[in-house]
Amino acid sequence: MREYYSITELTREFDISTRTLRFYEDEGLLHPVRRGRTRLFRPSDRHLIRQILRGRRLGFSIAEIREIIQMYREPPGEVGQLNLMIKRIEEKRQELRQKRKDLEDTLAELDQAEEACLERLVELGVST
Repeated sequence: MREYYSITELTREFDISTRTLRFYEDEGLLHPVRRGRTRLFRPSDRHLIRQILRGRRLGFSIAEIREIIQMYREPPGEVGQLNLMIKRIEEKRQELRQKRKDLEDTLAELDQAEEACLERLVELGVST
């Protein structure tokens, strides 16, 4: 296993910008080693980047990701982190279900509006 990764290596591997990595560092999610102006990332940082990006894909905010990461570092540790993650996953699932319902309702309303327009055009003697 490698001791360090450069910022360039990680941006290429994860297809993210250096600005993104610096943002995660500014947010306290990453703590690279500094040698002069150079940032060196440990394998644990690389793992965190993978987890952060996964959290973002799942719709978690930076604050939620920070909370989950912090839970792992402090008591109750991994068990607490896993329980928190399960809770957050269920919350996200509920949010997505609500969004899906809202979208379905909106699509149904659009269908009704379109049908009303088509019916009115027929009443006016206009063919479509």
